[in-house]
Amino acid sequence: MAYKITEECIACGACTPECPVQCISEGDPIYTIDASKCTDCAACAGVCPTAACVPA
Repeated sequence: MAYKITEECIACGACTPECPVQCISEGDPIYTIDASKCTDCAACAGVCPTAACVPA
């Protein structure tokens, strides 16, 4: 199951460098996860200050 980024995202960018498969990109206004590339590692969830990275 892939992760997604909810509207709780504050666009801080903390999650982007943590993703081992580079599936997180800056969106407008929040970051997004490409579900087809996500490996469900939860690295993004571990660093998100607002808990915006959640299982889809």
